[in-house]
Amino acid sequence: MKAFFMRRPGGALLAVLLLVLTLLASAPPVRADDHAHTGSTAAEQAERQQERPGNNAPVWRAVRSGEAHFTTVRGPETGVLIQVEGNTWRHLRNGPITVYGGALLIVMASAITLFWLVKGTMKLHGARTGRRMKRFSGFERFVHWGTAISFLLLAVTGVAILFGKHVLAPIFGADFLALLLTAGKLIHNYVGPVFGVFLVLMILTFLRDNVWQACDAIWIRRAGGLLGGDHVPSSRFNFGEKTWFWLGVTVLGLAVAISGLVLDFPNYGWTRGEMQIANVVHAVGAIVLLALSFGHIYMGTVGVEGAYESMKTGYVDETWAKEHHEIWYEDVKAGKSGRP
Repeated sequence: MKAFFMRRPGGALLAVLLLVLTLLASAPPVRADDHAHTGSTAAEQAERQQERPGNNAPVWRAVRSGEAHFTTVRGPETGVLIQVEGNTWRHLRNGPITVYGGALLIVMASAITLFWLVKGTMKLHGARTGRRMKRFSGFERFVHWGTAISFLLLAVTGVAILFGKHVLAPIFGADFLALLLTAGKLIHNYVGPVFGVFLVLMILTFLRDNVWQACDAIWIRRAGGLLGGDHVPSSRFNFGEKTWFWLGVTVLGLAVAISGLVLDFPNYGWTRGEMQIANVVHAVGAIVLLALSFGHIYMGTVGVEGAYESMKTGYVDETWAKEHHEIWYEDVKAGKSGRP
């Protein structure tokens, strides 16, 4: 056969043609409607690429439809290529949360500053006796300062993360902001769980002292003495301090801590929608908690004479104890615990 093809070159060509015809005959027939459909789609795609390069609208409509698609990724959202609700979360975070949250912090800080400038520090009416009473134990002060320091670190870094591009970037530039937020994010993520531990210790430590008592009703009627200018008798903590404990420390504190843990550990089965909800709860709760903390920090430092000494040293002067927490003072002097 080889010799035949060598002697007759036309024979080789004939054999190749026969092979091609055989393959074509064995191929399935192409229907006219299929050809028309394919040609139409190809023409549409070619025209779209010329008019709008890189725009493949039909594909993206299918991706955004919410239907499950094929992917090799494993997790709670396998098949969800684009989560449309993420755009809603972005507008909510960059819109109302940032705008109204920033306004709340500015108004609260300004109001407290104005109040201090007008009223000044609340001074003791009587002279100090020099005799001191123990108000906080070493463990109570450790828990308080651990909670306070971790909270302040989270507040500073959180405010920078939320408002940095609006406030810091125009002043210091984008490069400085990127460096600041890189460090701030690490601090925020690692200090968050520490704050959560101290928060639980804080609640357990001071829970007993923040129960309702009859003297709290008197404190409410007289607005804590702000209206009359006198001090209202109270137990170890007055109703204002109890409100801060339940609303600020317990409710808002736990909401911020729990939502922060969800954001800190994204690989524990959370969906993007759940993390977006956690982010909104975290941001709103943190802003309100920070705004309320301004009042607590003010009263515990420059707002009331002698208040800072109690948390710094654990002791207060007898005059301070009698004027601010007379019921607690009388209980301690009588040999009682001074606790409800």
